[in-house]
Amino acid sequence: MNLVETILAWAQLGLLLALAVLGLHRGWMVVLYLVRRNRLAPPPSSLPLDAELRKPLPSVTVQLPIYNERYVAARLIRAVAAFDYPRDRLRIQVLDDSTDDTSEIVRATLAELPRDLAIDHIRRGTRTGYKAGALAEGLRSSKSELVAVFDADFVPPPGFLRATVPAFDAPEVGMVQTRWEHLNPGYSLLTSLQAFLLDGHFVVEHVARASSGCFFNFNGTAGIFRRACIDDAGGWQHDTLTEDMDLSYRAQMRGWRFVYRPDLACPAELPVDMNAFLSQQHRWAKGSLQTARKLLPTILRARVPIATKCEAIFHLVGNLAFVLLLVLILVSLPLQILRLTSDTVTPRFITLAEGWPILFSALSVLVYYGTAQLHLRRLHWRAWFKLPLVLVIGAGMCVNNTAAVLAAFRKQPGEFRRTPKRGEHLDTKVIRYTSKRGWLPLAEIGLGLVATTTSILSLGLGHTWSAVFHGLFASGLLWVGSSSLAVAIQWRSPAVEPTPDLASH
Repeated sequence: MNLVETILAWAQLGLLLALAVLGLHRGWMVVLYLVRRNRLAPPPSSLPLDAELRKPLPSVTVQLPIYNERYVAARLIRAVAAFDYPRDRLRIQVLDDSTDDTSEIVRATLAELPRDLAIDHIRRGTRTGYKAGALAEGLRSSKSELVAVFDADFVPPPGFLRATVPAFDAPEVGMVQTRWEHLNPGYSLLTSLQAFLLDGHFVVEHVARASSGCFFNFNGTAGIFRRACIDDAGGWQHDTLTEDMDLSYRAQMRGWRFVYRPDLACPAELPVDMNAFLSQQHRWAKGSLQTARKLLPTILRARVPIATKCEAIFHLVGNLAFVLLLVLILVSLPLQILRLTSDTVTPRFITLAEGWPILFSALSVLVYYGTAQLHLRRLHWRAWFKLPLVLVIGAGMCVNNTAAVLAAFRKQPGEFRRTPKRGEHLDTKVIRYTSKRGWLPLAEIGLGLVATTTSILSLGLGHTWSAVFHGLFASGLLWVGSSSLAVAIQWRSPAVEPTPDLASH
């Protein structure tokens, strides 16, 4: 091999090994889950409906942060209004920063609710601090002991508070997080793969961390905090886009214990178009790296076990895998071209060293998501066919999430772009809310063509594993890029926008 080929080969191997470490971490999460899942403290019994007659219950404020959610705001408010918690201990805050007719829909919905329900419609007239700012504003007028939060796409069950409040009998408990469930996983291939991704996080990862004493995070919704925990940790802050993760780590470093309830499911709507999904992933990836920048130095100095620190590092910087994957795709093409045009033969041990790391990494990821589906009893034959597509959609996100990671190193946190929801209008060309992605779809298609070329060249060289995996990368990038472009074209085409019926909402 000549000098350039040698440099590229070692660069590719280094990238593959780094990706393998991050991929094998998923395997470690599975091991922790299998070994320790039975050590997760059993949940306390739900409060009986007549609990208010037996002992005074803690007061609860339920916060509903809303911004331009005309299709789902009424659904959320109605679900929370149906909570079977004593009315004299419950207050609901609709934190409405909307700039469209969502506020009218909220007012019409509130007018339908029983008069004995304490509910406040709070309008700030600004989006300062975005979601974190709205939550902090609501706390200023709340004196409740506990604070629950639900995003607009959720439909919490009536017994949510009766099931979660008993955990706070232990004074060290600062937060209870419940498992996300899905309202529309069967809508399309995209929504079914999103369900796989979220199930892995909520079934395997959260249980593994919670049962082993590691830090895990409030997921921004479908959870309930002790007000004293929020205040003690420094309150809601908006210098990252993941205010939930930020507060979670600050609170746990202050000694508060978080409780995870995998048995209690709270359903939510999955984004149905590619741009909305990618916008959500962009925010999560950017926010996690912003939180890493902000808190990792403090975490590393904290008096917590070394295992907790290591897990926090993997958790907060895991999205660097997308950067590594993008660079790998760019490095692999010139390397394969040099190999094809060179008179030298690539040593066998190098081709093996290039294949095995990514193979083990891919298998770890598949086992991780497969374990979640097995636990939920959803690992039927269709799931077996869809499981490898998790690798495809993951590779397809590499441009989107690399852009997010790079943006995380800017000084300003950026705009909080909420994920558009459609409610009952899933099949309608809703043009009111869009997720704009600029040049990224073209970059995804371009990188997909690069990966396609690499796959073909690898096949010609007899590098089977390289050909297979670059083919997967190409499939994901071309799917994501073309779907994103199709959504953008759809938004530009004339369509009749459905108008929510205020009477029905």
